[in-house]
Amino acid sequence: MKGKYSLTCFFLCITAGFLSAQPVARTSDLFNRDDHNNRMGELVINQGLPLDTIISRHILANKNLFRVNNHYGMEGFRIQIYASNNRNAREESNKTRAEFMSKFPDIVSYPLYAEPGYFKVRVGDFRTRTEAMKLFQLISKDFKDAYIVPDIINFPDLNIK
Repeated sequence: MKGKYSLTCFFLCITAGFLSAQPVARTSDLFNRDDHNNRMGELVINQGLPLDTIISRHILANKNLFRVNNHYGMEGFRIQIYASNNRNAREESNKTRAEFMSKFPDIVSYPLYAEPGYFKVRVGDFRTRTEAMKLFQLISKDFKDAYIVPDIINFPDLNIK
């Protein structure tokens, strides 16, 4: 019986010794700030030259992806309300565009010229065919020859809410 008691005391003393050897840390010490550091809040990114070269190539490749007539854009849809290569197609396209601008002043219109002698008027900048269909239903009442065409559109303004 004495052996069991002395063995238990021995293990308790060893356990107490291990526990007392652990340092006691306070939470205030864990999040201690050095206020003498002048560079607090500054972020420094160190990247190698190969990574910088890859990023630059990616930017240039995407910049020239949809470059049409020194104009950058994305794939989308517009509504074509006029297309002709008649002798007086330029005047008719200008009249059609002026008529459209008077009826729908909030929608942007674009006069286009395509070889060989086609004058076109396209309106709107839509990312999907569904967006274009909403306006097409309004426009088709006044412009019977209107139809939706895929085109390179201007980037949408993301600041509009």
